[in-house]
Amino acid sequence: MISFYNRIKAMKNVLFIFGTRPEVIKLAPVILELKKHPDKYNVVLCNTEQQKELSNQTLEYFKLKADINLNCMRENQTLIEVQTRILDGLNKVFIANNFDAVIVQGDTMTVLCGALASFYNKIPLFHVEAGLRSYDIYEPFPEEVMRQMTSRVADIHFAPTEKNKKALSLENIDNNKIFVVGNTVIDALFCLSEETLQKARKFFEDFCIKINDRLVLITVHRRENHGERIDKILDAIEYLADKYNDHTFIIPVHPNPNVRSKIYSKFELKKNIKLLSPLDYPNLVFLMKNAKLILTDSGGIQEEAPSFGCPTLVMRYETERQEGIDAGVSILVGADYDKITKFGDDILSKSFGKTRLKAQNPYGDGTSAVKIEKIISERLNF
Repeated sequence: MISFYNRIKAMKNVLFIFGTRPEVIKLAPVILELKKHPDKYNVVLCNTEQQKELSNQTLEYFKLKADINLNCMRENQTLIEVQTRILDGLNKVFIANNFDAVIVQGDTMTVLCGALASFYNKIPLFHVEAGLRSYDIYEPFPEEVMRQMTSRVADIHFAPTEKNKKALSLENIDNNKIFVVGNTVIDALFCLSEETLQKARKFFEDFCIKINDRLVLITVHRRENHGERIDKILDAIEYLADKYNDHTFIIPVHPNPNVRSKIYSKFELKKNIKLLSPLDYPNLVFLMKNAKLILTDSGGIQEEAPSFGCPTLVMRYETERQEGIDAGVSILVGADYDKITKFGDDILSKSFGKTRLKAQNPYGDGTSAVKIEKIISERLNF
């Protein structure tokens, strides 16, 4: 194992642990901000590769590369097997290096394992996107439990909103350790140049997908939506696609075989449903910017879509991102066929201009990474 310990006393060794595409997207602005201060931080990036292709693909977009890759995933692993493999890999990293702080983001298995490894090694843990709660341990599963457990050992909690801070305070976490900084996903959106967006347009044109005012973006992959739930979701999508056959329904298909096989068997021959491989981050953002409607069970898209005024149907029964619901930019529909078709119908029956939302994004203003760096700097005594 390569050692990244820097012996210059003034510099702090900071380890970022991530493994999924959303984690890369949301940590990239913080990583880039810390890298602006090489006199303060020796930044080390560890990718568990929980989503190997997606995470590495997204790192490339931000011109980042992991220093350590753990290659933890195997086919058909149980959650216990994934946790064991990630913890074992991180154990080797911590044995070989000396870190002054560890930074994780969100609520995945990678986050929980990073938190546990930091705790066992008595290294301060900084948790980005802290305080999200659904209060149902099976919605989302297993993320709700993972983020709650991470909060028990974190030294600093970077909460996106006041609601998230309140949730942490109610769990008796010291208010001096909680900082409301907004969500770094908004920072990531501001990294997109006009040139990048034009390249995205060409990407879809190469797939014979016209970029117009009749695009519907769909993402579905969450574990709790496997089984009967995804059947109901796909039936609702089929209804909308048949009724609005002049609209193009785009589904970037998640590689999980429980999702992929069902989507392809149902929609492969549908002319106005385009099935694509998982998209690069810029291409996904380009679709959000141009979509008339989004149907998703993703957490990150719930946060990003309001920046583009796109109405979003959240295919979950509980959401830890209640701010979007309260602001009227998202509607919680679960896997309920009637709700998906009703609200989908309401939106698609209108012209594009009349569907755009005017509400301000409740999740941030694009300055989160700068705020986070300042707090870290103070915490590490610079």
